[in-house]
Amino acid sequence: MFIKIPKDNKDESKGEYVQEDEPKYTISIAAKLLNISIHALRLYEREGLIIPFKKPSGHRLYSDFDIERLKCIREMITERKFNLSGIVGMLSLIPCWEVINCSDEDRENCDAYKKSFGTCWSYEHKGNICSTMDCRLCKVYKTYGRCSQIKSAIREITNNV
Repeated sequence: MFIKIPKDNKDESKGEYVQEDEPKYTISIAAKLLNISIHALRLYEREGLIIPFKKPSGHRLYSDFDIERLKCIREMITERKFNLSGIVGMLSLIPCWEVINCSDEDRENCDAYKKSFGTCWSYEHKGNICSTMDCRLCKVYKTYGRCSQIKSAIREITNNV
């Protein structure tokens, strides 16, 4: 069974535009779109690589953005031969504190800043600017979701520092 992902953010069946980050695919549909197992999607979530939307019932939903992010993860694994730890390690190097312009006080209260491994969205944020943010909507999470954006975004940040 093939499922067509709307192009240009247009849902052709409804004739209207949809948000790229609108949660709409169940975990089973997302797995079929990516030709991977549901177990793999849950593993990527546990490793801190993806943050699916969760309904109050606990059911996961994925957006077009999530599907693109997962395609990037799959590309790193299958074509570039990264393992999950390598991908997490690469993403943990993102200077998130620069992206969202944290104060010195926020940095002192931030595990993502102080610890050497783990994506910033995988930490519990207490007492800093991120404690009131939804990580799914954070500029850091969204900017580093596509393979084509990762290197250029890091280059831009480091050139501005």
